[in-house]
Amino acid sequence: MKILVCISHVPDTTSKINFTDNDTKFDTNGVQFVINPYDEFALTRAMWFKEKQGATITVVNVGNASTEPTLRKALAIGADNAIRVNMEAIDGFSVAQELAEVVKSGEYNLVLAGKESIDYNGGMVPGMLASILDYNFVNACIGLEVEGDKATISREIDGGKEILSCNLPLVIAGQKGLVEEKDLKIPNMRGIMMARKKPLSVIEPVSSETTTSTKSFDKPAAKSACKIVEADNVEELINLLHNEAKVI
Repeated sequence: MKILVCISHVPDTTSKINFTDNDTKFDTNGVQFVINPYDEFALTRAMWFKEKQGATITVVNVGNASTEPTLRKALAIGADNAIRVNMEAIDGFSVAQELAEVVKSGEYNLVLAGKESIDYNGGMVPGMLASILDYNFVNACIGLEVEGDKATISREIDGGKEILSCNLPLVIAGQKGLVEEKDLKIPNMRGIMMARKKPLSVIEPVSSETTTSTKSFDKPAAKSACKIVEADNVEELINLLHNEAKVI
Protein backbone atom coordinates (compact mmCIF):
# COMPACT_ATOMS: atom_id res chain seq x y z
CA MET A 1 0.00 0.00 0.00
CA LYS A 2 1.35 3.42 -1.00
CA ILE A 3 0.25 6.18 1.34
CA LEU A 4 0.58 9.90 0.73
CA VAL A 5 0.28 12.13 3.80
CA CYS A 6 -0.39 15.83 3.19
CA ILE A 7 1.54 18.04 5.61
CA SER A 8 0.72 21.68 6.35
CA HIS A 9 3.38 24.01 7.76
CA VAL A 10 1.58 26.09 10.41
CA PRO A 11 2.47 28.48 13.25
CA ASP A 12 2.74 27.00 16.72
CA THR A 13 -0.40 27.84 18.68
CA THR A 14 1.68 29.73 21.26
CA SER A 15 3.07 32.12 18.64
CA LYS A 16 2.20 35.80 18.78
CA ILE A 17 0.46 36.70 15.53
CA ASN A 18 1.10 39.98 13.70
CA PHE A 19 0.55 41.34 10.20
CA THR A 20 2.54 43.62 7.92
CA ASP A 21 2.00 45.71 4.77
CA ASN A 22 -1.12 47.43 6.07
CA ASP A 23 -2.48 44.14 7.50
CA THR A 24 -2.34 42.32 4.15
CA LYS A 25 0.46 39.83 4.92
CA PHE A 26 1.20 37.48 7.79
CA ASP A 27 4.37 38.43 9.68
CA THR A 28 6.54 35.31 10.05
CA ASN A 29 9.26 37.03 12.11
CA GLY A 30 9.79 35.22 15.40
CA VAL A 31 7.13 32.59 14.63
CA GLN A 32 7.85 28.93 15.30
CA PHE A 33 6.32 26.60 12.69
CA VAL A 34 5.20 23.00 13.27
CA ILE A 35 3.41 20.14 11.55
CA ASN A 36 -0.31 20.88 11.48
CA PRO A 37 -1.72 18.93 14.47
CA TYR A 38 -4.49 17.29 12.43
CA ASP A 39 -1.86 16.13 9.94
CA GLU A 40 0.13 14.61 12.82
CA PHE A 41 -2.83 12.32 13.56
CA ALA A 42 -2.86 11.29 9.88
CA LEU A 43 0.91 10.68 9.81
CA THR A 44 0.78 8.60 12.99
CA ARG A 45 -2.00 6.45 11.54
CA ALA A 46 0.05 6.00 8.37
CA MET A 47 2.96 4.84 10.55
CA TRP A 48 0.69 2.17 12.01
CA PHE A 49 0.03 0.83 8.49
CA LYS A 50 3.76 0.89 7.79
CA GLU A 51 4.58 -1.08 10.93
CA LYS A 52 1.70 -3.59 10.64
CA GLN A 53 1.25 -3.96 6.89
CA GLY A 54 4.52 -2.80 5.33
CA ALA A 55 3.04 0.31 3.72
CA THR A 56 5.34 2.97 2.27
CA ILE A 57 4.78 6.59 3.32
CA THR A 58 5.45 9.75 1.35
CA VAL A 59 4.79 13.15 2.89
CA VAL A 60 4.02 16.14 0.70
CA ASN A 61 3.79 19.87 1.26
CA VAL A 62 2.98 22.76 -1.04
CA GLY A 63 5.24 25.63 0.02
CA ASN A 64 8.55 27.41 -0.32
CA ALA A 65 11.91 26.29 1.08
CA SER A 66 11.00 27.48 4.58
CA THR A 67 8.68 24.47 4.96
CA GLU A 68 11.46 21.90 4.57
CA PRO A 69 12.27 21.64 8.32
CA THR A 70 8.65 20.58 8.86
CA LEU A 71 8.99 17.91 6.18
CA ARG A 72 12.27 16.76 7.76
CA LYS A 73 10.45 16.35 11.06
CA ALA A 74 7.88 14.15 9.31
CA LEU A 75 10.74 12.08 7.89
CA ALA A 76 12.25 11.82 11.37
CA ILE A 77 8.93 10.51 12.67
CA GLY A 78 9.15 7.70 10.12
CA ALA A 79 8.00 8.71 6.63
CA ASP A 80 10.08 7.12 3.86
CA ASN A 81 10.44 10.14 1.59
CA ALA A 82 9.15 13.67 1.12
CA ILE A 83 8.01 15.91 -1.72
CA ARG A 84 7.82 19.69 -1.68
CA VAL A 85 5.88 21.45 -4.42
CA ASN A 86 7.76 24.71 -4.87
CA MET A 87 4.83 27.12 -4.64
CA GLU A 88 3.43 29.45 -2.00
CA ALA A 89 0.28 27.91 -0.53
CA ILE A 90 -2.06 30.88 -0.78
CA ASP A 91 -5.16 29.29 -2.29
CA GLY A 92 -6.91 26.05 -1.36
CA PHE A 93 -7.91 25.11 -4.90
CA SER A 94 -4.42 25.57 -6.33
CA VAL A 95 -2.99 23.49 -3.46
CA ALA A 96 -5.50 20.72 -4.20
CA GLN A 97 -4.55 20.82 -7.90
CA GLU A 98 -0.85 20.43 -7.11
CA LEU A 99 -1.49 17.61 -4.66
CA ALA A 100 -3.63 15.85 -7.25
CA GLU A 101 -0.73 15.85 -9.71
CA VAL A 102 1.52 14.34 -7.03
CA VAL A 103 -1.05 11.61 -6.34
CA LYS A 104 -1.42 10.80 -10.05
CA SER A 105 2.31 10.65 -10.72
CA GLY A 106 2.98 8.49 -7.66
CA GLU A 107 -0.10 6.27 -8.05
CA TYR A 108 -1.01 6.53 -4.36
CA ASN A 109 -4.15 4.63 -3.41
CA LEU A 110 -4.56 6.09 0.09
CA VAL A 111 -4.21 9.82 0.82
CA LEU A 112 -4.33 11.00 4.42
CA ALA A 113 -4.69 14.63 5.48
CA GLY A 114 -5.92 16.62 8.43
CA LYS A 115 -9.47 17.90 8.16
CA GLU A 116 -8.13 21.48 8.16
CA SER A 117 -5.02 23.51 8.93
CA ILE A 118 -5.03 25.39 12.23
CA ASP A 119 -3.91 28.68 10.67
CA TYR A 120 -6.57 29.48 8.05
CA ASN A 121 -9.01 26.71 9.03
CA GLY A 122 -10.26 26.45 5.44
CA GLY A 123 -11.10 22.75 5.61
CA MET A 124 -11.42 22.62 1.82
CA VAL A 125 -8.30 20.95 0.41
CA PRO A 126 -9.02 17.24 1.17
CA GLY A 127 -12.51 17.37 -0.34
CA MET A 128 -11.38 19.25 -3.46
CA LEU A 129 -8.45 16.86 -3.85
CA ALA A 130 -10.79 13.85 -3.78
CA SER A 131 -13.09 15.54 -6.30
CA ILE A 132 -10.26 16.28 -8.73
CA LEU A 133 -9.00 12.70 -8.46
CA ASP A 134 -12.48 11.13 -8.41
CA TYR A 135 -11.46 9.23 -5.27
CA ASN A 136 -13.76 8.20 -2.43
CA PHE A 137 -13.68 10.77 0.40
CA VAL A 138 -14.49 10.67 4.12
CA ASN A 139 -14.33 13.78 6.29
CA ALA A 140 -14.01 14.10 10.09
CA CYS A 141 -12.40 10.65 10.25
CA ILE A 142 -11.74 9.23 13.75
CA GLY A 143 -10.90 5.64 12.83
CA LEU A 144 -9.41 3.84 9.83
CA GLU A 145 -8.71 0.19 9.04
CA VAL A 146 -7.61 -1.14 5.64
CA GLU A 147 -7.65 -4.75 4.47
CA GLY A 148 -6.66 -5.29 0.85
CA ASP A 149 -8.49 -2.71 -1.21
CA LYS A 150 -11.33 -2.17 1.28
CA ALA A 151 -11.35 0.40 4.08
CA THR A 152 -13.52 0.64 7.17
CA ILE A 153 -13.82 4.18 8.48
CA SER A 154 -15.33 5.80 11.56
CA ARG A 155 -16.35 9.41 11.26
CA GLU A 156 -17.72 11.89 13.76
CA ILE A 157 -21.30 13.09 13.30
CA ASP A 158 -23.61 15.15 15.51
CA GLY A 159 -24.37 13.12 18.59
CA GLY A 160 -22.28 10.09 17.74
CA LYS A 161 -20.22 8.38 15.07
CA GLU A 162 -20.85 6.69 11.74
CA ILE A 163 -19.15 3.54 10.42
CA LEU A 164 -18.53 3.43 6.68
CA SER A 165 -17.04 0.93 4.27
CA CYS A 166 -15.57 1.80 0.87
CA ASN A 167 -12.93 0.73 -1.61
CA LEU A 168 -9.56 2.29 -2.29
CA PRO A 169 -8.47 4.67 -3.74
CA LEU A 170 -9.49 6.93 -0.90
CA VAL A 171 -8.86 10.37 0.57
CA ILE A 172 -9.26 10.73 4.33
CA ALA A 173 -9.58 14.01 6.25
CA GLY A 174 -8.62 13.03 9.79
CA GLN A 175 -8.94 14.67 13.17
CA LYS A 176 -8.35 13.99 16.86
CA GLY A 177 -9.39 10.40 17.48
CA LEU A 178 -7.82 8.96 14.33
CA VAL A 179 -5.12 7.97 16.81
CA GLU A 180 -4.87 8.65 20.52
CA GLU A 181 -2.88 11.73 21.49
CA LYS A 182 -0.61 9.54 23.63
CA ASP A 183 0.35 7.62 20.48
CA LEU A 184 1.62 10.67 18.57
CA LYS A 185 5.25 10.09 17.71
CA ILE A 186 8.09 12.40 18.75
CA PRO A 187 11.27 12.21 16.63
CA ASN A 188 14.16 10.61 18.49
CA MET A 189 17.83 11.20 17.79
CA ARG A 190 18.11 8.14 15.55
CA GLY A 191 15.10 9.28 13.52
CA ILE A 192 16.51 12.79 13.16
CA MET A 193 19.84 11.45 11.92
CA MET A 194 18.15 9.07 9.46
CA ALA A 195 15.91 11.87 8.18
CA ARG A 196 18.97 13.71 6.86
CA LYS A 197 19.62 10.84 4.44
CA LYS A 198 16.05 10.30 3.30
CA PRO A 199 15.05 11.77 -0.08
CA LEU A 200 13.31 15.14 -0.15
CA SER A 201 12.32 15.98 -3.71
CA VAL A 202 11.46 19.49 -4.86
CA ILE A 203 9.16 19.70 -7.86
CA GLU A 204 7.83 22.71 -9.71
CA PRO A 205 4.10 23.44 -9.78
CA VAL A 206 2.11 22.44 -12.83
CA SER A 207 -0.11 25.52 -12.68
CA SER A 208 -0.12 28.96 -11.11
CA GLU A 209 -3.91 29.31 -11.24
CA THR A 210 -5.47 30.72 -8.06
CA THR A 211 -9.11 31.46 -7.37
CA THR A 212 -8.89 33.46 -4.15
CA SER A 213 -6.70 36.18 -2.69
CA THR A 214 -6.34 37.76 0.74
CA LYS A 215 -7.37 41.41 0.98
CA SER A 216 -6.61 42.03 4.64
CA PHE A 217 -6.43 40.50 8.11
CA ASP A 218 -8.10 41.68 11.32
CA LYS A 219 -7.20 40.63 14.82
CA PRO A 220 -10.01 39.75 17.24
CA ALA A 221 -11.15 42.65 19.40
CA ALA A 222 -9.18 43.01 22.61
CA LYS A 223 -10.86 41.62 25.70
CA SER A 224 -12.48 44.24 27.87
CA ALA A 225 -11.24 44.82 31.39
CA CYS A 226 -12.63 42.56 34.11
CA LYS A 227 -15.12 44.02 36.54
CA ILE A 228 -14.74 42.97 40.16
CA VAL A 229 -17.89 42.68 42.24
CA GLU A 230 -17.79 42.44 46.02
CA ALA A 231 -18.88 39.06 47.29
CA ASP A 232 -21.83 40.46 49.21
CA ASN A 233 -23.06 42.77 46.41
CA VAL A 234 -25.48 40.33 44.80
CA GLU A 235 -27.69 43.05 43.31
CA GLU A 236 -24.79 44.58 41.37
CA LEU A 237 -23.74 41.14 40.10
CA ILE A 238 -27.28 40.41 38.87
CA ASN A 239 -27.48 43.84 37.24
CA LEU A 240 -24.21 43.30 35.32
CA LEU A 241 -25.14 39.78 34.22
CA HIS A 242 -28.55 40.98 33.04
CA ASN A 243 -27.81 44.37 31.44
CA GLU A 244 -24.19 44.06 30.26
CA ALA A 245 -23.35 40.40 29.80
CA LYS A 246 -26.98 39.62 28.90
CA VAL A 247 -26.70 36.05 30.06
CA ILE A 248 -29.74 36.14 32.34
